[in-house]
Order: sequence, then C-alpha cells, then structure tokens
Amino acid sequence: MFHEHNCRSRCPAHCHTSRRHFIAAAGATIAGTLLLPGCSTSSKPSAEIQRIKPMGPASTYTPTLRAAFVRRQEEYGMWWPGQIYDGEAARKNYTRQIQQAARDQNINLDLRAEPIFTAQEADAWIAESVAAKADGLLVVLLDRQKHAWPTAAKAVDSKIPTVIFSPLGSSFTTNTINLAERTGCCICSTDDFSQVRYGMKMLGAGARIRQTRCLVIAGKNTRDITLPHLGTQLHYIPAQTFLDIYNQTPENAEVLALADDLIRRSRGLHGGCTRQDVINGIKSYVVARSLLEKEQADAISMDCLGALGSSKVSLPCIAWSKMNDDGIPAACEADTGAIATHIVVQNLFDKPGFQQDPVADTVNDALIGAHCSCPTRLNGFDAKPERYDIVPHHGARDATARPHWPAGQRVTMADVVIGSNEKPTQIIAAAGNVMDNISAPPAGGCVVSVRVKFESNTNILAFPGFHQLFFFGDHCRQLAQYCRLYGLQYTPA
Repeated sequence: MFHEHNCRSRCPAHCHTSRRHFIAAAGATIAGTLLLPGCSTSSKPSAEIQRIKPMGPASTYTPTLRAAFVRRQEEYGMWWPGQIYDGEAARKNYTRQIQQAARDQNINLDLRAEPIFTAQEADAWIAESVAAKADGLLVVLLDRQKHAWPTAAKAVDSKIPTVIFSPLGSSFTTNTINLAERTGCCICSTDDFSQVRYGMKMLGAGARIRQTRCLVIAGKNTRDITLPHLGTQLHYIPAQTFLDIYNQTPENAEVLALADDLIRRSRGLHGGCTRQDVINGIKSYVVARSLLEKEQADAISMDCLGALGSSKVSLPCIAWSKMNDDGIPAACEADTGAIATHIVVQNLFDKPGFQQDPVADTVNDALIGAHCSCPTRLNGFDAKPERYDIVPHHGARDATARPHWPAGQRVTMADVVIGSNEKPTQIIAAAGNVMDNISAPPAGGCVVSVRVKFESNTNILAFPGFHQLFFFGDHCRQLAQYCRLYGLQYTPA
C-alpha cells in the first residue's frame, strides 16, 4: 500500500463518485453449516460463498439504446453495395445479433421496425431519440448512397453517443473520413460483429458510469461531488464511521467462515501471518459491505492510511481485494482518479484491475507496479482466481492476498486523470507483458510487486500517472474508442 500521506489529488475539490448494487444479508453467506471458532483452516464450507453485489443507482439502471437500419427502399442496382448484396438477409442476421447483444448486456433495445428509407424519416427518428433521452444510438448502414451517411452524421450531431455500423460494401474511406475524428461516435467498418458488440458495451457502460455512486470514507464531513465528464457521484462520509462499525462487528460464524475460505483457497500463510490477521481483514470486508448497503453505493474507497494507520483496526487490503473480485470497484487511499479508473475498467471489460504505485526499473526499462491490495480473479469476475498466498502488509501489519501474475501475460495500464470545466478528463494507457513478480522481502516496498515491460517510448523514469491500474489483456485501442465516443482525451503513455 502506498505509504505517502501526501498523495497527489486527481481532481478539483468539487469532484465525487458512486456506483453499483449491493445485497448485504445474502452476500457472503454460506448455505449450510458455517465454520465455527477453532475449526481447522483446511475445513471446507458446505457451499460456495455468495459474492457481494452493488447497491447503488447504477445497479438498477437499464441503459436505453435506440437502433435503426438505414438504406434505400428500392433495389440496390449498380450502386454499392450492389445488387449482389442481400440487404434483407443482412438485416435479419444483424437484428438477431443486436438483440442478443442487448440481452447479454442488460440493455433496453428500441429497434426501429422498418429501415429508415428517407432523410425525412431520419430527422424524425433522431428527434424522437433526443426527446426520449436515449443513452446511445446504433445506426446500421445497409447502403452507401443518398441519405445513408448523412443520417449517420445527423445522429452524431444529436450529441447522443453514436455507434455507426458499416458492413463491408456500405462505405468507402471517402464516407468515413468526415466522421473519423469526430467526438461522440465510433465507426465499425467491418463484417465482424464483435466490434459492434463492444460498441454497444461502451454505450451501456457510459450510461452506467454516469449513474454510479461511490462511497468515499474520508475526512470528517459528509458531502457529494460529481466527477466532470464522467458523471459519477462521490458520496463522502466521515472516516470515523468505519471505525465505529468495525469495533461493533463481532467475529461471528460468517466472518470466521469467510476467513477460513480465503485461507483454504490460498497457497498458505507466510511472513508471520496468522488466521487472526485474516479474520481482522474479513471484518473490514463485512464493515464495507454494511456501509455499501446503508449508503446505497456501487463502489467504495477510503483514506485507509489516514483513517486507520494509527489504529489497530485492520487496513482494508483483503476487503478491497475481495470486493474487486466481486465486481465492486474498490479503490485505495480515496484517490479520485483511481476510483474512476476502477469504475471505467470494470464496466468496459468485466474484470478487476490492480491499483499500484509505479516504480521505475532502469535495467530492464520496465515498470514495477507495487501495492498491498490486489484482486485475484484477474481474468474476469467469473474466472478462477490466480494462485495466491497470504502475507503481511508492507508495514508488517495486517494480512493481504498476494496473487501470482503469470510471466508473459499481456496487460494494459490505464489511468484516468480527472479534468475540469476547462480541461478534459483523460485516460493514459499502455500495453505490455508481465516479466515477473518481485518478492518483497527481500525487496522493500509493497508486497504485491509486478514487473511489466511496456511498449512505450516514454523514459521509464518519467512514466506518466500514479495509482494506475494494471489489468489482463490488451485494451488500449478499445480505451481510445471509448474516449472518442465520450469526449475524453486519450493519451498513449
């Protein structure tokens, strides 16, 4: 965990976040017999422990996507896509795939029954979309002629985030060039529908990010701030709230079962860690769960060192690791940019990220990401956890899960830097490969330390950002598309 108390602020004082839905009583319960005090750590619970779920406005919000096909009503003839193109078969095929993607992504799809055949119909459809306050538009071009591309341009002009699907045969670069650099749109010029699915994913994610409410446990006052350009709400409550609830939380059967389950799945306790250390960490998880429920939040963060560093209460390293595994964005140290990065990454890619302190490795021209809280389900929320052991925090206190990052694994670094009314919010990103895991000790610093070789021309000593996220996969291009769609600034590292 980052040990400097003067960590730089990511956004103006008027910014804040919030995000998903949370079931407290059902979350983290075990069906059947719970492990009782004194049970062996090798004991197995009788059923899988249920995950925590978000409980904020984003968790109940269903984004609305309005979609329409565009073409001439007459036969194609000699003009592209040509008489060889079966436009009706294409419409049936893409209708099926669009409907399936909407179901998979929990999007409310309003698909126009008939294609848009004229410019007048296009104007009416777009006006209806604006009046309905649609979260996004999907324009599917089954034609290159007449009103097809002008309709796509009008959709972008509406200021509703727009995905334009241009199957092969419906565009030349002379058509796409006029929208290629426009903010507010994403053009999928391809027959590969997977890119359109991601376009729909971005529209759903953008809407949910705007609805997200993040609980921030810091300071002495209650306040609410909205993050510019993202729309996420940060709901601050006093840090003392966490301490008060922690001290009232018993080590009941549920807490013991959760602790023993974490130990059972690990490669063991090391560095002097005890079962009691894990139990203390799980208590923080239970406290965070109750606060998410009480405050109706989708995400969580805390000024952990400032609030708990001088107390004997367990730092939330285990709690945040488990919450990120559960799909709850959980950011360390009340860092606003890190909060936003967790929220964006989880909504877009359905996997957690590792918030870390960047350390330059000048021998290998690599970056070492170091922190004391890291999720274990790095391949995705429904994936098997990576191998992990349980070790002490770098301050020689508390316990944390230390997952093993596979050498050669492709990863992305992302860092959301919150802007202002005068300055756009930006996403800094780079892709690279895991080299190895640094053992701390004997090295100093945070106990989860992952060395990554990035494909970047930046001097490693001046690598941009702080508390960036490392997460599995190469997603730089997709992050750049998201930035263009929502008017953010994409910055390659």
